Amino acid sequence: MVTKVNAMMQRLRPLAPLVLMLVFPVLGSIYQLVNHPNDRVYSLVTQADLAIPFIKYFALPYGVWIFYIYACLVYLFFKDRNLYYRGIILYTLCAMTCYGIYLVFQTTVPRPVVTGSDPFSELVRFIYKRDQPYNCFPSIHCFSSYMVMRLFLTSKARSRMIMILVSTMSILIIASTQFVKQHVLWDAVSAIAMVEIYYFLIYVLPGAHRSREKVRQQKELQA
Repeated sequence: MVTKVNAMMQRLRPLAPLVLMLVFPVLGSIYQLVNHPNDRVYSLVTQADLAIPFIKYFALPYGVWIFYIYACLVYLFFKDRNLYYRGIILYTLCAMTCYGIYLVFQTTVPRPVVTGSDPFSELVRFIYKRDQPYNCFPSIHCFSSYMVMRLFLTSKARSRMIMILVSTMSILIIASTQFVKQHVLWDAVSAIAMVEIYYFLIYVLPGAHRSREKVRQQKELQA
């Protein structure tokens, strides 16, 4: 019996890094703590936002968002382990940054009255009931969807079909935040900018420094 247990543990050991995904429920618990109005709540609604129509059908990509993020990270776990770790780190940093902003600069988005009784209308009402109209700037839906697309663009395991699927789904989710009136344009722009800033500081800048050091060392050896 002990031998069988040990053999099973040996087979499961390569999957141990998947435990890192437990950070998602932890971050979700923190999210609930800040999903309420502060003493002052701001609005970033612009005329461009007012021109964007409410389209209930976008509730579907909005609703499957977290499952999509999980699926992308699990795929990277098996196909490109380095990018899997990058995704966990980036998501955690961006989420904690969002929570910090929510504490000092809480924004809200006005929601339309949904009157239909069809499945899409019911889904929108479920989304509205589950999530208070706060924690908007930057958008977690937008930063995480853009993040996985950004990771796949640099993945050695990407293919034409995978990139089409990931890019399409990420863009649909980002668009859905606008069409179901959960976020405004500034929420999406700030989310994308945040991912780019962290990606540059954590991965691009150190990589460029290592490349310069390598070139310098090679020149010294040749001298």
